Amino acid sequence: MFTDAHAQIREFVAQRVPEDLLRDDRDIFESGFVNSLFAMELVMFIEQHLGARIPNDDLMLDNFRTIDVMAALVRRLRHDAAEAV
Repeated sequence: MFTDAHAQIREFVAQRVPEDLLRDDRDIFESGFVNSLFAMELVMFIEQHLGARIPNDDLMLDNFRTIDVMAALVRRLRHDAAEAV
């Protein structure tokens, strides 16, 4: 499940960042290819396509800077949701 989310996030981000510059640990906002508006698109993508509701406390840019960080966020949110059941 985590690997699938990671791959889906990577594919989504690859629409904005040139493939030769895309690394899972690269800050996509620092690269200049995306902006804060894209952060909101990432939130919507994660919630709609990966089934992980992002609480307000997690809506901070640092949670969306890299593909690795976003995938870890999804994994944590899914884990927390499973624990709550």
